[in-house]
Formats: sequence, structure tokens, C-alpha cells
Amino acid sequence: MPCLDEAATLAVCIGKARAALAALGVEGEVLVADNGSTDDSPGIARAHGARVVHVAQRGYGAALSAGIDAARGRWIVMADADDSYDLGGLAPFVRALQDGADLVMGNRFRGGIVPGAMPALHRYLGNPVLTGIGRALFRSPCRDFHCGMRGFSRDAVRALGLRTTGMEFASEMVVKATLHGLRIAEVPTTLAPDGRGRPPHLRSWRDGWRHLRFLLLYSPRYLFLVPGLVLAVVGALVMAALLAGPRRVGTVTFDVHTLLFASVAVVTGAQLGLFAAFAKLFAMHAGLLPPDPRVARVARHATLERGLAASGAVLALGLALALAAVHTWQAAGFGPLAIGTAMRLSVPAGTLIVLGVQGVFASFLLSLLSIPRR
Repeated sequence: MPCLDEAATLAVCIGKARAALAALGVEGEVLVADNGSTDDSPGIARAHGARVVHVAQRGYGAALSAGIDAARGRWIVMADADDSYDLGGLAPFVRALQDGADLVMGNRFRGGIVPGAMPALHRYLGNPVLTGIGRALFRSPCRDFHCGMRGFSRDAVRALGLRTTGMEFASEMVVKATLHGLRIAEVPTTLAPDGRGRPPHLRSWRDGWRHLRFLLLYSPRYLFLVPGLVLAVVGALVMAALLAGPRRVGTVTFDVHTLLFASVAVVTGAQLGLFAAFAKLFAMHAGLLPPDPRVARVARHATLERGLAASGAVLALGLALALAAVHTWQAAGFGPLAIGTAMRLSVPAGTLIVLGVQGVFASFLLSLLSIPRR
């Protein structure tokens, strides 16, 4: 149990947990990860038979990580120390772990939320939206990403290399367990109003944003690649349609001004695609994301030399179009040109030059990120 000034409820939580272990005939301990309490929480915990681990680094995730590292059991059940979770109802979690699950998530929406236990903002907006985003981005089976009561194999979760120190720790555990292919089960659990008699440590908008930010950062595909592909494809199609001349749709005429913004879409889309590649490779090498066989297959073929050759060809084509534009200008005696004539060559030329230069330097950076590490 992570703990920060929980003197009002800690004894009750410890008593319920110990009674549940005894009823199940399971050998275990109650461990309290104290995160700098200024009340008598550590003393209360010891007096009621719990082992206390003092965690200097502040944060929900920091407390839980230290507790997981200090735990002696094969399996761990974590829950808040505010008496909001049913610590007497450990049986479903223990049974699922005994059946082979690596991570057992509680689901408060299936088990029941007592009136007043969860703010309406969290119940009807925050939790459903963040859980829905997490399920969509990572194909996770979990339907309550942020349930604070969950059980797991100590070794399996330690192998995930969880790093976040704040409230987003809850999302990190689910996301990494899903990405690493751990066996995940879900059981109903209940949520009751906490017994603290003071405001919770959770800050709705700040911590909600931290969860959302984490989900996006761990999904380079949807943060960078998908928007980049949409921009690049749409921009390229519009450019292709306008190269021969203006296009009229109803009463609206699209001409070189639209061509310019289409070029911006293509360049931006290409940049986002490169960001996706950079982020994926860095995250894999840093251990933030598991190895991806698809990336490994692409990396075997997308060598530095091939990247330089392809980018050089794009750059050469852009320079050739730029020379054609200069030739058109020369034919006019280097005087004023009709904007349609000038831009219809210059915009594609500039686009290809930018893409070629980006590709050359991106090839070097991708090669650098791909260097094997011990």
C-alpha cells in the first residue's frame, strides 16, 4: 500500500488485508510504502503488523516501485491505503494469479461504485475517455485502466522496467504489460468513499493530462505516423491535381496558393513520419518499448547508404525542377513572370529539395539510433 498521511484509515486497511490472507490460507505480508508521511502512519503500520518501507522520492509511482522492489512474495496485490478498495475481497485476485495471470486488474465499473466514491468528472469523462484511448492505441483488454487495486506477478512486472514516478504509473503498468504480451485478467472490485476526511492527493486535470501524455508518448504510431501519413498523402494528391493548372470545384477555384499549402502538408507529414521512426527506435533501444520485429525487418533493408541514395535522388529531382524554373525565368529575360507559371514549378521544386535534404540528415540520425548497444 502506498501511503502518505493515512493515519485515519491505515489500521483498518491493514486489518482487512491480513484477515483476507488468513481466510484464504495464503502466506503473505502487508507492506506499506511510506512516501514521507508527517503523521504517525509508519508507527500505526508497524503496530498493526505491517512492514514499512520508507520512500524518499515523492510520487505515487515512486512509492509503488519501491514497494514492489522490497516485496518478498511471488505475487503482489496493490491498493490505496484510504479504505476505498475492498481489501477483504482478495479472493478473485488470488485465484486469477493462481490460474496463471501475470496481471489481474480490478474493474470498479463491473464491481460497483458506491455513491460519492468517485467524482462524476472521473466516472463519466476521465476514466472512460482515458481507458478508451488506451484500449484503442494499445489493444489492451483492460476496461478500467486506472483502478488502484490490482494483483500481479512480482517478477513479471519488475521485468517491465516501469519508470514513471507519478499517477501515470497506473497507465504505464497496463500499457507495458500489454505490449510485452503478459497474460492479463480482469475481476470485478468495488469502490467506496475513502475514509480520510480530507481532499485526495489526486488532481483531476493535472493527473489526467499526465495519463494522456503518457499514452501518446508511448504510441509513436498514432502520435506521429498516422497524422503524418494523412497530411503527406492528402498534400501529395492536391499537389498532383494542381500541377497541370487551376482546378474549379463549384464556384471555388484552387490554384497556386492551394498548391503552396499542399506543399506545407507534404513536408509536415514527412517530418512527422521521421519523428515516428526516431521515437520508435529510441524507445526500443532505451527499453521504453519492447522490440518490434517489423521495425527490425525494415531496419535490415533501410540502410544508411540506401537512405542517402533515395534522398539524393529526391534532392536531384528538386534541383532539376528548380533549374527548369530558372530556365523559364531566363526565357522571360529575367523579368516578371505570371505567378501561376512561376509557382507551378517553384513550389514542387522547393518541396522536393526540402524532402531530399531532410532525408539525407534523417538517414544519418536513424543510422545513429540503430547502432547496437550492450
